[in-house]
Amino acid sequence: MKRCLNPRSILRSLSALLLLCFISITNIPQAEAQESAAQAQSPKVKDLLPEWSFTKGIEGPAIDAAGNLYAVNFEKQGTIGVVNLQDGAGVSGASGVASLYVTLPEGSVGNGIRFDKKGFMYIADYTGHNVLKVDPSDRSISVFAHNPTMNQPNDIAICPKTENLYASDPNWKESTGKLWLINRKGEVILLEDNMGTTNGIEVSPDGKRLYVNESVQRKIWVYDIKRDGTVENKKLFMTFTDFGMDGMRCDSAGNLYVTRHGKGTLLIISPRAVTLQEISLKGKLCSNVVLSLDEKRAYITMADRGCFEVVEF
Repeated sequence: MKRCLNPRSILRSLSALLLLCFISITNIPQAEAQESAAQAQSPKVKDLLPEWSFTKGIEGPAIDAAGNLYAVNFEKQGTIGVVNLQDGAGVSGASGVASLYVTLPEGSVGNGIRFDKKGFMYIADYTGHNVLKVDPSDRSISVFAHNPTMNQPNDIAICPKTENLYASDPNWKESTGKLWLINRKGEVILLEDNMGTTNGIEVSPDGKRLYVNESVQRKIWVYDIKRDGTVENKKLFMTFTDFGMDGMRCDSAGNLYVTRHGKGTLLIISPRAVTLQEISLKGKLCSNVVLSLDEKRAYITMADRGCFEVVEF
């Protein structure tokens, strides 16, 4: 016996099917949409400052709340330089005026720089095994943390929620490294030993994840940050077959910006470990990166040029 299909039933079924298709199409995850938008960008690369305004040790770019740009080793080792991006053409990020901000204590040489919410500057002093602290009111320098068992430290990151510091600590001779937590009291706590050459380090904008790379081993690791500041659930985030890495930064969306030292590129990776872009720079020895306050520009320190390159998004 044949059954005749009711036209109304067919119409209802088709309507439901079309609705499901529409929902599936329009319900694209926000993360995927953001990744697609980032991949479609065509950034421009420009110079900031003449070559060799800083030494080959230029590193640790950081921006304060007023938008001023800082880096270590201005004109000579053991100094911090500041670039006023608010003068004239500097507003666009295409140029600026550099000057000496502070000279570090005798024997100290800086690497990574970070700022806390009150404007205090923290500097990884890799020769003195210190984290130095600079008071913005008078530019006085004090030792915030010290541990003689550190190899350096090299780079530092600050948690946006707790303001705890995290420090990478490579031993280049042995191709090993350590990972440290430095709490708000200046207490230094070893989080992990016997790693590879820990170098670039960053905390996600929500304060929940810690990224650490190993330059020689060409790996980026990610940890979950616990309430007490220690870490757990270490996972391999990304690995590379060519060239190593240096400094890293996150934007407000959680994307990770990685300098590919030796390759001369800035790599942008989503929180899901999707490569969004790889931008070719003029120099090859990019050492670190920081984003402008509006995140429209990335300032990259170039060890083979002694200056910054600016990526405009």
